[in-house]
Amino acid sequence: MMKVLESWGVKHVYGYPGGSISSTMHALEVEQERIKYVQVRHEQVGALAAAGHAKATGEIGVTFGSAGPGAVNLLNGLYDAKEDNVPVLAIVGQVPSTNMNYDYFQEFPEIPMFSDVADYNRIVMTAESLPYVIDKAIREAYKNQGVSVVVIPNNLGFVEIEDIPFSSAQNTDRKPAPEPEATDEEVAHLLAMIKEAKRPVFHVGSGIKGNQDKLQKLAEKLQIPVVITGLAKGKVDDNFAGNMGTSNRAASKAADEIFGVADLVIALGANFPFANLVYRTHEFKFVQIDNDKAKFGRHHYLDYSIWSDSGKFLDKALEMSEQQPASPFYQAAVEDMQNWKEYLNKLMNKTDGALEYEQVYREINRIAEPDALFSVDVGDNIINSFRFLDMKREQKMTISALFATMGYGLPGAIAGQFAYPERQVFNIAGDGAFSMVMQDLLTLNKYNLPVINVITSNQFLSFIKSEQDDLTMNNFGVDLKDANFKQIAEAMGVHGIEVNEAKDLAAAFDEALATSKAGKPVLIDANITSKRGLPVEELQLEIEGDHFVEYVSAGYQETHGKRTLEEFFAEYDAQELKSLPYYFEKYGVTL
Repeated sequence: MMKVLESWGVKHVYGYPGGSISSTMHALEVEQERIKYVQVRHEQVGALAAAGHAKATGEIGVTFGSAGPGAVNLLNGLYDAKEDNVPVLAIVGQVPSTNMNYDYFQEFPEIPMFSDVADYNRIVMTAESLPYVIDKAIREAYKNQGVSVVVIPNNLGFVEIEDIPFSSAQNTDRKPAPEPEATDEEVAHLLAMIKEAKRPVFHVGSGIKGNQDKLQKLAEKLQIPVVITGLAKGKVDDNFAGNMGTSNRAASKAADEIFGVADLVIALGANFPFANLVYRTHEFKFVQIDNDKAKFGRHHYLDYSIWSDSGKFLDKALEMSEQQPASPFYQAAVEDMQNWKEYLNKLMNKTDGALEYEQVYREINRIAEPDALFSVDVGDNIINSFRFLDMKREQKMTISALFATMGYGLPGAIAGQFAYPERQVFNIAGDGAFSMVMQDLLTLNKYNLPVINVITSNQFLSFIKSEQDDLTMNNFGVDLKDANFKQIAEAMGVHGIEVNEAKDLAAAFDEALATSKAGKPVLIDANITSKRGLPVEELQLEIEGDHFVEYVSAGYQETHGKRTLEEFFAEYDAQELKSLPYYFEKYGVTL
């Protein structure tokens, strides 16, 4: 089995020992010069690390857990891999086959439990079949871009079998699969739709892959602003003027506004789980371009679809389209986004007073190397990372996107540092998410992983608190007992730094950078205020007569009190923000 893993290029296996997986542990010991066993302190962390490895590298991540409780603990990370479509193999222990069906200690019917999360889900029946089943599982995980589970009765792994090769891993099949290509007729039809539209918008997801230059050229050529999904953060240049950023709640103001007035939405390689919120605000024509036909119509009824690889579509669209004159709509969108960025920069550049989250991101951007990897946990840090992280082309961000499981940040950083030992790796997490997995600071310590952990602590589950604030209910269950994460880190052998005031932040990050460059893990315990970021999702636009008007949602006003748009902006120290209709009037955008 280990030789099969090696043939597929597996270098790391994440897991936690148990009696029912001893034969696998023995094999890992025998092969330890070729495959590194990484001992995590919770099976959930191992599964999330395997998913994080797959997200960061595109290669299969491997994790294991023992029978019963170990197997159950894997589920969170495996569902994360399933939802974000990355290949992961889970090796699951089982009691010896001679004790199965006898209600043996920790015996558990594991196959039914994994039936939903795994595309390939098998229990090994003979020792001779074990290498074959593992090989098939890996091939299926790559084919399905999902989870494979192999359950191994413990005694079978100790059986000696004939020493013959079982792997199907071949360099000849490690090449890009043929991709569908848009036809001339399809692109011509879409270009005609764009010509008829007054306010077209690209909605771009991770399917853009490495084609951001082509996208930017086409967006500028056709004068179409670009809104991105969270998984496209870093795949479309943050400094591209036509990039409006992400939409919905973890969003920029400009993205929500521009999407809110679009009359044609062109989804390009985008799987948007919030479509039932954002896509239902108003009527528009919807075009979907994707290389997976199963995704057509998933989030909105189709006016037109093009089955195509994003790069091939963009090539043909660039070839067949003509340069359009300056568009008032595009110009208004660009300046709206510039206005938003100026506001964000103002918040980041405060240097005194109580510590706030925006200043933390200023320092992350300052010390981040051009190829840094960011593992971002679930919660307010998702919103803040989408807004404030200044992503460079060679940098990578991994998150738990669709499953959105708290506790992803540290496992993702562990996997990222093992996968890229020469690169700088950040774990960015809030106190709520980090406390779910903080025991694995011990893993950073054990393997001398120089991860920079940035923990923003405000004693609240802020993301959920904000949701409760917008409902007719009191805050309940969202306050957290404070913890000194600096001391916790130091007790686990990780260098800890505590910051309470903005003036001390730069020195703290300088110290963290020096510690990491010395090859040691470090944790910054940033005690921030509990202030809320501007909830751009509460902005709404409607047509009145011959123009758009913008206002604060009725729901927000019901729970927070009546306020004008200007009062709403002032509430979040955003007096300089202009409404989108302001820019429409400035540039003469007509309906």
